[in-house]
Amino acid sequence: MKIGKLLVAAGLAAAILGLGACTSPAGPVIAPITRDVGSLQGETVELVVGQALNIDTGDLDVTSYEGEVADPAIAEFVAGRESYGAVYNPGVKALAEGTTTVVLSDSDAATEDVTFTVEVRP
Repeated sequence: MKIGKLLVAAGLAAAILGLGACTSPAGPVIAPITRDVGSLQGETVELVVGQALNIDTGDLDVTSYEGEVADPAIAEFVAGRESYGAVYNPGVKALAEGTTTVVLSDSDAATEDVTFTVEVRP
């Protein structure tokens, strides 16, 4: 009899945990915007708070790019990386409403810095 009660209790616990996994996310999912690094020079990229700009570096190493954001309260640079066989492009994450300038530099290539504006809406 004890084993039967234990199995029922385990089944109820599993059902409750399973239903908990069906809850909705806290907010809407905001898709990132992807742009080629060569298309960003002098451009304005519009993002909403929480959205990311994914920067496609083409043939250049994603880890070679560094970024400087003029106002880090508005946006932040996210460095590219490689992890467990996956490659993650560098990018910019929108943090708060406003406008800021971003300067990208590539340490591996003799390329010119890329300067663009990020405009973040609520």
